[in-house]
Formats: sequence, C-alpha cells, structure tokens
Amino acid sequence: MSLELAFAKATELISDQNNFVRAVLSGRRRNMQTEYERIDIRPVQLKDGLRLQLILSEEKQDTTKNIGIDADKILELLNSGYANVLVEFTTGSYSLRITKKGEALIHEAKGVFERSVSHDRTKERLLDASDPFLIEVGISDHKGSIKPSMQDKYRQVEEFLRILEPALPEKKEKLSIVDLGCGHAYLTFATHQYLRKSGIDAHVIGIDVRENSRDRNNAIAKKLGITDSIEFRAEEISETKIESADIAIALHACDTATDDAIAWGVQHGVQLLLIAPCCHHDLQVQIQDIPEPWPMLTRHGIMRERLGDLLTDSFRTQILKLLGYRVDAIEFVGGEHTPRNLMIRATKTGAKPEPVDIARYKEMLAQWNVNPALAQRLAKELGAI
Repeated sequence: MSLELAFAKATELISDQNNFVRAVLSGRRRNMQTEYERIDIRPVQLKDGLRLQLILSEEKQDTTKNIGIDADKILELLNSGYANVLVEFTTGSYSLRITKKGEALIHEAKGVFERSVSHDRTKERLLDASDPFLIEVGISDHKGSIKPSMQDKYRQVEEFLRILEPALPEKKEKLSIVDLGCGHAYLTFATHQYLRKSGIDAHVIGIDVRENSRDRNNAIAKKLGITDSIEFRAEEISETKIESADIAIALHACDTATDDAIAWGVQHGVQLLLIAPCCHHDLQVQIQDIPEPWPMLTRHGIMRERLGDLLTDSFRTQILKLLGYRVDAIEFVGGEHTPRNLMIRATKTGAKPEPVDIARYKEMLAQWNVNPALAQRLAKELGAI
C-alpha cells in the first residue's frame, strides 16, 4: 500500500465519530524531525460536541489540547514526521510503520477495544497499583494501594514503561529481556508483568552480583508463580553467560558497570538498549590537563564533577552511534524524583557512521586526553570502523 493510501485509511479511522478509540504517533521518520516525542489522540465529549484530545509529549512535560474532527488536520498530524502510527477502534487495530525508504508497512488485527469519551479521565496506568508484584516488592500495600513512601518508585516504574512501550519492536510476539545489574528488580518485574499483560511472550533474566538479591528476587518470582518466564542470577555483568537478548536494560548500574552493560549489548547484537547511568568516576580521575577555555569551569568542584558526567555520557552516546545505533539521551523521570534521571535509549539500525561523527569523536578524545571505559571495552569494534 502506498503511504498516501495508508494515511488516508488512518485518517478515516480516526475521523469515525462512533468507533474511534485512540491513536498513538511515535518514533521518527528518517531525515525528519518531530515537534513532540509522541502524540496520543483520543475522542472527548465537550459541551459543544465531540472533539479530538491531543496529548503532546515532550521530554519534560505533556501538553493537552483539543481540536475538531477535521480530516485535513488529522492528515497534517500523520504527515508531521512520525514513523509509527497505531489506531485502535472498537473492533480492531490498524498499525502503520514507515520504513527508511518511506514505504508503508501495514498490520491490521481484530480485537475489542473499549471506547471512552469522558473529558475528565484519570491518567491511564500501564501497570495497575494492585499488580501482585508491586505488593510483593513493597511498593503497594496489601490492599493494592501505592504506599505514600513509595510514590516516587512507582512513578519511576510507570515512566520507564512509557519509554519502553513505543520502543518495542513491531509485530514481535516473543521477546527476551535481560536486566543487567537488576538490584531489587523493581523494573525487571515491571517489564515482565507489563509485557505479559500486553500479550507478549516475554522471557526475562535479571542479573546482579549480589547473591542475596538473586535469592530474594527468585523467591518473589516463585511466590508469584512466574518462574517459567523470569529468573535471576548472581553474576558480574562482564562475565554473564547470557548469549543473547532482544532488549537490554541497565538502570543505575554503578560507574563502569554501565559501560559493561552497554558493551555486552553491542557485542551481542541487542536491538534495544535502555540505559540509565549512575555515578561517574571513570573520567573524573582521568581528566588532568584541562583544555582551554574549560579551566574557568572545572576549578569549581561540583561543576567539574557535572562536566565529567556529561562528557562520560556524551562519549557513550557517540560510541553507540558510531557502532550502528540510533541514540537519544532523554529525561527518565523528573529531577525532583531522582538526580540520576538521564536515560540513553539506543536502537540498533546497522547504519554506517558518517566521517564527521568519527572525526568529532577522535577530536574530543584528543582534546581531553582521556580513554573512556566504554571505548576500552569496545576497542575491537571501534577499530573496525
């Protein structure tokens, strides 16, 4: 189907005042920029009639506005640079993915979706507060309500799932996920429960160097009756025996453990990496001869530390780009919830690096006279470009 006809079909479904449930625009088409990271569309009943409510998602906030049900306006949204379009209606769904060549890949499925046009709608949660895992790990109480002291942790779980959802591979009914440095495994369990709830056959492995974490998490999995699809191991990230995964996540793995996680993902051809770095000490100790005019900034301890953080993650994102990943650095959750709120989202495309990107990387290395931990771990891969 041509892109024009695909958009026309999506426009027709969204314009249907009796059956349209919701639509999601996400991802970015090749060589195009989008004003928002994602747009959610749903029908709302206002005093002056039925309208379309747009939730315009940016890194730091969501903005809501209502528009009329106008085919030209809908088509304009569809043409605004998004690579993925999902439309749900009362009797099924229509999924459109635009390839790098600008071709339309269509998937249609039958199903039953509930339609709500209420304007005052509670924000939809991707994982219900009464999920048994949330009760077992102590985020929810025995009644299935979020504990006041765990609101930030629940928000972290929800925000992570909102980042994961649009990044999931299209038409993938079975996924393997590894959580590198899983700790208490809040996000490991959340990912498992969300994917299973979404009808995806997910097998999840969480690894952590601490044996007590492994034992605790396996005990929870056993109590929940999900040991056939989730397991935990006590291993170093750099020495794990896991051979492959579709998705690798590493959230707040300490210092160079983050580099171990990224390196494992690259070397094992993982398609999607979701990495939230933690403390950064590697470059802090390497930065000795400060190039001009940066001494003006680095003579202040706290500013030197933050600059080291930015340099570390900048090298990480650039290395991933050079090795065939499309990379975004995004805010994970608001800074009021955790100071470690940056996430590196990398999707494997296999694209060859541009000469200018290689040159910039080498120039930065020379200017700062550093050898990042990730570059050391991926020296063979970088040497091949």
